[in-house]
Amino acid sequence: MSESATGTLRAYIGSFTSAGGRGVVAARVDPVTGALTATHATDAVPDPSYLTLSPDRATLYAVSEREPDGAAAAFTLRDPDAPEPVGTPVPVGGASPTHLCVADGHLLTANYGSGSVSVLPLPQVAPGAPRHVLRHEGAGPDPDRQEGPHAHAVLPDPSGRWVLTVDLGTDAVHVCALDPATGRLTVHRALDLPPGTGPRHLTFHPRGHRAYLVGELASTVTALAWDADAGTLTASGSAATAPGNDGGEANYPSEAVVSPDGRFLWVANRGHDSIAVFTLDGDGDQLELTDTVSCGGRWPRDLALGPTGRHLYAANERSGDVTWFAIDAATGIPRRAGSLPAPAASCVTFA
Repeated sequence: MSESATGTLRAYIGSFTSAGGRGVVAARVDPVTGALTATHATDAVPDPSYLTLSPDRATLYAVSEREPDGAAAAFTLRDPDAPEPVGTPVPVGGASPTHLCVADGHLLTANYGSGSVSVLPLPQVAPGAPRHVLRHEGAGPDPDRQEGPHAHAVLPDPSGRWVLTVDLGTDAVHVCALDPATGRLTVHRALDLPPGTGPRHLTFHPRGHRAYLVGELASTVTALAWDADAGTLTASGSAATAPGNDGGEANYPSEAVVSPDGRFLWVANRGHDSIAVFTLDGDGDQLELTDTVSCGGRWPRDLALGPTGRHLYAANERSGDVTWFAIDAATGIPRRAGSLPAPAASCVTFA
């Protein structure tokens, strides 16, 4: 029975099995309260730290974040309450994949350990062996985190014409063209960020003309103008994601989420263990930090908007839970509403 047939909303939680996580956890979502109720867990894939859905939402894909040989895996959602693995995980030709997406009939993974992006074909449900591995080059000023490239995210732009790769180690975002016939990924342009920014994840404004980039090492979020015709990103301003960045406690923001109406931006802070609330101006260029609220746990590795747009979810890795928040429609401020135990939680996505 498919998700669309039942009309039930579901969440899928990724976690680190090497740290006691249950692998991929499926949960039902209450559309009114946002509450999660776990229905199934499978540890068939080790360390499925990040998840994404196929365009038809019938397949769940996961990275296996392992050194030195990372992998990607597929789960069928024939029974959406109990994802089942399809085949065996496929090596991606890179180390420690942390992020993945589907674009032009391919599954792409960002491989943090090897500083590369892999392109795997999707001939059927399960991915095939990589057709191309794009290796980033360069380094940054942080000797511990930027001694070389560390690809941390890969995603298609809203127009579907480009693929963006985010590299924490080289302080750069690459705009790439993907050839669907060959699977080859070619760099078109690159945006260089201030040294030491440590770009981690990027998300687009719902209108598709702006993007917001999380700087993990600088503890910032940067607004970017996006020109899909030219395939260019231009920085238009940045803001700190937590108070006390100058000489305060170490803070490493992880993920950014924009509200469906484009009025608010939320950023998860690890260290400060909070969710930063930003108000966006009408064009999305200006960011104003209006509040920070507790993430409901420790070390929020991921942040996601629920399927109704009324609830926000934090995957708190070190406290082992996914906490949900009701969003105030007028102010954008999230208020804690509940949590689900989820050891070593690292990601949450919705169907």
